[in-house]
Amino acid sequence: MFWNDSANSSESENEAHSAFTQTEHNIVAAYLITAGVISILSNIVVLSIFVKYKELRTATNAIIINLAFTDIGVSGIGYPMSAASDLHGSWKFGNTGCQIYAALNIFFGMASIGLLTVVAVDRYLTICRPNIGRRMTTHTYTMLILAAWVNAVFWASMPIVGWSSYAPDPTGATCTINWRKNDASFVSYTMTVIAVNFVVPLSVMFYCYFNISRTMKQYTASNCLESINIDWSDQVDVTKMSVVMIIMFLVAWSPYSIVCLWSSFGDPNKISPVMAIIAPLFAKSSTFYNPCIYVIANKRFRRSILAIVRCQAQQEITINNSLPMNVSQSPLR
Repeated sequence: MFWNDSANSSESENEAHSAFTQTEHNIVAAYLITAGVISILSNIVVLSIFVKYKELRTATNAIIINLAFTDIGVSGIGYPMSAASDLHGSWKFGNTGCQIYAALNIFFGMASIGLLTVVAVDRYLTICRPNIGRRMTTHTYTMLILAAWVNAVFWASMPIVGWSSYAPDPTGATCTINWRKNDASFVSYTMTVIAVNFVVPLSVMFYCYFNISRTMKQYTASNCLESINIDWSDQVDVTKMSVVMIIMFLVAWSPYSIVCLWSSFGDPNKISPVMAIIAPLFAKSSTFYNPCIYVIANKRFRRSILAIVRCQAQQEITINNSLPMNVSQSPLR
């Protein structure tokens, strides 16, 4: 293994030591491989369906497509490197690989919460401010999506240039923000990230969905749905899907946030190795449950999948019906 040359020898020895047995590493590796394969395949299917069906090419779904890319990024890059290291028993890609791996995971995570915030704003404008929502152009959505990606680039690159740092965690087989070194740099970075990329987005989402809930109740109670120029059934469907995605995102990233806060204000040495590995695994779990949310909560998406299934079934029936005819026409009969 290769560690940062600037680190002292004792710190390097601590980083190189794994708190897990090889059997435990193998279990984690098996989970990562399974989750990675499921995530990549399911998100590729999602992207294919969005591309194939024009009715799914909406502004909101453009944001969802970008979320699918963040899922593929984590499962296609992060999962294999972490799984290979677990099978090896320790981080095997050196300090440079550690920096790249940790930065990409933070990048895709920050991009996800930024995009979910954009989804919340889109739902708010569509449901609560339809006059403004109808004036939203493709350029406007492109700028909002781009802002989420640029914000993610900024926060993922800061530890590389010296604001906090990236290092292997106590398991020795994955890299993340170096929360064991809770100096002023780490505390300031962690507090700023949590404020900018957790508290603020959650506040925006809460405001948006609280007002959406009130507006939907008002429209329903007054029986004036015809007065707004939107497909109410589809909008409610998409809004429910968005809420479920955000709730699940919170479930996924809360353990990681707790670990960072604990490290900032407490003794990081008291964080157990189990918690140290569960936190990042939870954070990555959104990569394979998001496609399930699309299927369960989005009516248009379900219709598209059923159309594909019916088409494939029809093709199989056609092929099977043609086989006896071909046999009967064979000169060997």
